[in-house]
Amino acid sequence: MRPLRVAVDATSLYGPRTGIGRFTASLLDELAPRADLEVVGFAVTWRGLERLRSLLPDGIEVASGKMAAAPLRALWRRADHPHIERWTGAIDLVHGPNFVVPPAKSARVASVHDLTFVHHPEFCTADVLQYPGLLRRAIRAGAWIHTDSSFVREEVIDVLGADPDRVVTVPLGVTKPTSLDAARGRALAGSDEYVLALGTVEPRKNLPMLIEAFDAVADDLPMLRLVVAGPDGWGVPAYDLAVQQAHHRDRVVRLGFVPEVDRGDLIAGASVVAVPSHYEGFGLTAAEAMLAGTPVVASSAGSHPEVIGDGGLLVSPTDRDELAGALHRVLTDASVGQQLREKGRLQAQRYTWSATAEGIVGLWRRAIAPR
Repeated sequence: MRPLRVAVDATSLYGPRTGIGRFTASLLDELAPRADLEVVGFAVTWRGLERLRSLLPDGIEVASGKMAAAPLRALWRRADHPHIERWTGAIDLVHGPNFVVPPAKSARVASVHDLTFVHHPEFCTADVLQYPGLLRRAIRAGAWIHTDSSFVREEVIDVLGADPDRVVTVPLGVTKPTSLDAARGRALAGSDEYVLALGTVEPRKNLPMLIEAFDAVADDLPMLRLVVAGPDGWGVPAYDLAVQQAHHRDRVVRLGFVPEVDRGDLIAGASVVAVPSHYEGFGLTAAEAMLAGTPVVASSAGSHPEVIGDGGLLVSPTDRDELAGALHRVLTDASVGQQLREKGRLQAQRYTWSATAEGIVGLWRRAIAPR
């Protein structure tokens, strides 16, 4: 059999690597050495095309030709052209790992990581609010959908009207950080005891409530700090206001975006990783912390119960006191922390990138079979 030729949108590799960027990078790393595939990466960018080669692993072909993001997105909202083959040449399938899959003559797959744009449009940028229309158009044209969790799969079927036979769950893998230097993490945090929150400062992450919960437990734990690491998003004003209103505002530390080595060290040194999101399609941050052996307190929203299982403490995303109580338990009861470390590792070890790659390739072969 000839190799399957697939185009993958690598635009998310530009800029800070958030969850989708890490998914795309890890998937391409797994696919690059495979002899049964020919993978071509493309980026919907006009000025940054020359950087694409340096962002892709060896073994991945680079699509030539610049793509103007705004005009193309406007066209794709209204029509099924231009086809991606204009830039990639002949392919069997195109995969959009970040919700949007361009029109194509070939089979199409889009990864849908969550439906925040439907449930919480107030948390979304104008660009993200275009996703429902683009997805519905792709689904009507026969695109297949990949979801990270069964929870999101059911939402895609119910909310977007997708054919259940064309919506396939393939969980993400979890990468153990390259460095887990707890001492260095504590030095970065400026404390031997801290609650860590990771991710873009956006409303969905529910950081203002986390600040309030931290403030509620900080009186009993005078050395405790709250450390927030992640790039600016559209939730910075609300975050700043919550810090200003906190009694222990001087113990809330904002590090901004941190590189992968710092991320791992911060996880290793943390007393607990908090993920109180209003909604999550998978929960990669929680899974990474569990794999590293750090206790997790997370919201019960979205796919967290499915992905975290009994590997973390789950609380309501709207109950500040419940969140504060769970943090207090982990921070003051050593037996609770030890149980979470053990159960969390076992749960997170289920998620590997090799299994993700196998699942995605299996989905691709299903998508092209009718063609």
